[in-house]
Amino acid sequence: MVLVAQNKNILLEDIWVNRTFSPEWVWGINSMNDGIHYTSLNRREAEVYITKYAYESGDSISTLLNSELLDGLSFNSYTFSSDEQKILLPTETESIYRHSTQSKYFIFDRVLETTQVLSEGKQRLAQFSPDASKVAFVRQNNLYLKDLVDQSEKAITDDGEINKIINGATDWVYEEEFGFDQAYQWNATGTKIAYYKFNEEAVSEFSMDVFQELYPNQNRFKYPKAGERNASIGIYIYDITLDTTIKADIETASEFYVPRIKWTLDENVLSVQRMNRHQNNIDLIFVNANDGSADIILTETDDAYLDVSDHLTFLKNGKHFIWTSEKSGYNHIYLFNLKGKQLRKITKGDFDVTDFYGVDESTNTLYFASAERSPLHRDIYSIQLNGKDKKTLSPKSGTNSANFSSNYKYFINRHSSANTPYHFSLFNSNGDEIRTLKDNAQLIRELSDYSLSRKEFFNFKTSEGVKLNGWLMKPNHFDTNKEYPLFMYVYGGPGSQQVTDAWGGSNYMWFQMLTQMGYIVACVDNRGTGARGAKFKKSTYLELGKLETQDQIEANRYLADLPYVDDSRIGIFGWSYGGYMSSLCLLKGAEYFKMAIAVAPVTNWRYYDSIYTERYMRTPQENAAGYDENSPINHVEKLKGDYLLIHGSADDNVHYQNTMEMTNALIHANKQFDLFVYPNRNHGIYGGNTRLHLFTKMTNFIKEKL
Repeated sequence: MVLVAQNKNILLEDIWVNRTFSPEWVWGINSMNDGIHYTSLNRREAEVYITKYAYESGDSISTLLNSELLDGLSFNSYTFSSDEQKILLPTETESIYRHSTQSKYFIFDRVLETTQVLSEGKQRLAQFSPDASKVAFVRQNNLYLKDLVDQSEKAITDDGEINKIINGATDWVYEEEFGFDQAYQWNATGTKIAYYKFNEEAVSEFSMDVFQELYPNQNRFKYPKAGERNASIGIYIYDITLDTTIKADIETASEFYVPRIKWTLDENVLSVQRMNRHQNNIDLIFVNANDGSADIILTETDDAYLDVSDHLTFLKNGKHFIWTSEKSGYNHIYLFNLKGKQLRKITKGDFDVTDFYGVDESTNTLYFASAERSPLHRDIYSIQLNGKDKKTLSPKSGTNSANFSSNYKYFINRHSSANTPYHFSLFNSNGDEIRTLKDNAQLIRELSDYSLSRKEFFNFKTSEGVKLNGWLMKPNHFDTNKEYPLFMYVYGGPGSQQVTDAWGGSNYMWFQMLTQMGYIVACVDNRGTGARGAKFKKSTYLELGKLETQDQIEANRYLADLPYVDDSRIGIFGWSYGGYMSSLCLLKGAEYFKMAIAVAPVTNWRYYDSIYTERYMRTPQENAAGYDENSPINHVEKLKGDYLLIHGSADDNVHYQNTMEMTNALIHANKQFDLFVYPNRNHGIYGGNTRLHLFTKMTNFIKEKL
């Protein structure tokens, strides 16, 4: 055998243009009703098709839809009707915000092999009724119903108006912070639709210039900032048979949110989760869909805040539901009856359940993921509804996540580790591996041509006795007798994690490139991050940035004491919350950090949205000191090191205003810094050569300043 030297250098073009290190993926997995087959979206040149596979063998059974049948119409996603005879296809899709899109929808009938347009123009959030006879959708802030039998179209609401009234879809802040944009749901029989109505009239508008024409366009949308007016909200139920609408009686005298609605298995009972503005009280309410009357079934409170999940599950026995809660100090799974009485704590221990996959009621088996092994790891488990017979289903250490078949007979496990890309395998529900779907062998071979650093994990205790987890990547041909510059990466936001035994994607390859250039790269998860229980996560409550910055400075000091770290050359980089953190570290830790890069940072929490900010800080009116004492904008006079500030001018999330105000403060303090703006780019700063340009600029700054 001839050994080839592993000495290729990583180029930014490899990461961001050629996509040399992009892993294979299993796309568009959709478990079919029978539980023994699944479908997947595939492409071959310009052709798009949906293929049916057998779970057990992996054999391709048939092609359910080929774009040739649609006269070459291209689509990126698909949704089956409940009987799997019709397919809803969004085309010409345009992004609105992070989750929301609008598309021209087509309906393909598999039996007749015919295609029809859903409606004229573009729509949002189209969804089949349970019997596939109708499709609901949103257009111009109104909710519509299309009858697929007689082809009639009906407006359920008629008061929708841009920047005023929204029916059936969410406003900006709900979409961003509660993580959903479809704000309507069919009941189980398709006889009723529950929907949200947002009244944004009193919410202040935010505007962004878009520099594309001779005269810039202005994008204006409602954005409630911390302490400012939110949209008022109502939950309505439309009866299709009677053609009547009622309002759910869930309103309170004080402001409230409705982060989730979900129909119970009773076609006439809608569950509503109502949360106060401080987000430390949540009521689970059952609404009578015939008259709108409501009963509070369960109430949960917290001294700090409560997180919202999609784990609420109503069991088919019609008697119980599943609920997850951190009330024990860790996130666990509970069983309740429909009267709201807790019957059982199903999972127990000093660890967080991080995902809930569902219940196989034929065997009374529940499936979930947790950080029981370590906050760095994720494993898949099964457990009986009675809390007994817990079993680990994922054999490999690292990070595992599961996609279960509709009957819970199989699951596709996605596994990766810090130094190994994704591996997709099929398992049965007992945890026996059946076959490999994608192993990324080609990428692994490609990586073997490069001299790569191994990501190593470590932990240390701060001066306050707090144990923090971190990872470290050392330069090629590492020499313990040399001193190297250190580049730290940070995110640090509430409930987040960067220190996990998981594949790090494109950022990981950039860090590898930096190690090839002679830098040590490190990352530490500060207090406030996730998978270590509620106390650790919520320790930053009311004072975002304070403890996190202290911990990052202590991480700097711990790493600086290593004999191979040059303590005079330590820099830090972060994006979004991480940009907030890197800015604070350079300012409050001015004697320790030589440079910082902040991409799209919050520089003053008063500029950020109501739901996210107030969850952790309450309002500026209630907690002025908490807002001001740890906003980078108020510490600019401490700047000593080199600072690169980067933002997209069309960032609808963390507004460019943050960077403009930071710039003004730095000018006022007569502090020199570097600024780069990406015109018309949003919070992700991407498109075309944008990422290549961005990472080239950051790499050059590191080389020059560190």
